[in-house]
Amino acid sequence: MITQLPGFGDPVDDAQQTFRALLNALSHPGRLHTLSTPLTPPGGLTPACGAACLTLLDLETWVWLSPAFQTDVKAWLQFHTGCRFTPDPQSANFAILPDMDAKFSLNHFNMGTAEQPEQSTTLFIQLQTLIGGKPVLLKGPGIQDQQGIDLPLPDDFWQEWQQNTQNYPLGIDIFFVSQNQVMGLPRTTQLI
Repeated sequence: MITQLPGFGDPVDDAQQTFRALLNALSHPGRLHTLSTPLTPPGGLTPACGAACLTLLDLETWVWLSPAFQTDVKAWLQFHTGCRFTPDPQSANFAILPDMDAKFSLNHFNMGTAEQPEQSTTLFIQLQTLIGGKPVLLKGPGIQDQQGIDLPLPDDFWQEWQQNTQNYPLGIDIFFVSQNQVMGLPRTTQLI
């Protein structure tokens, strides 16, 4: 697949800065982190999500890409990362969703196994904004006492999330991304 859109301007430095922001996002769940790397991904993919993909995807990763994305997103990701795509969300290392729709369920994705919990699917979920939803309180590793967030998510998401955290060490890790921000929600983060 070929694309006319460039990737990172400075691949090494941009990937390092993005990786540090993504690591901080998972290390401090519920905190907003800004990705300042200039990037122009294809339509439908936010710059923050594009930067995260260019940083974490490679020749050995399998990606489930929501059918809502246009083919130019797939071409751009494959050209710049060499990743492979799968139609089966259970076999994906990463999944990219353009938003939270009514058909979304964490159960669609791989939770890992007792022998290999790290083989679970990591989700990139794009949202218009990372504020403005129903407030919830989080606790867990990386959170000193509690962390309040108000992601604009469907109410049933938090019910599924509670189930996800009860299966630890199995479970899904999520990066919520907007235009230029990211918030991590690792499987160790629980609701208060």
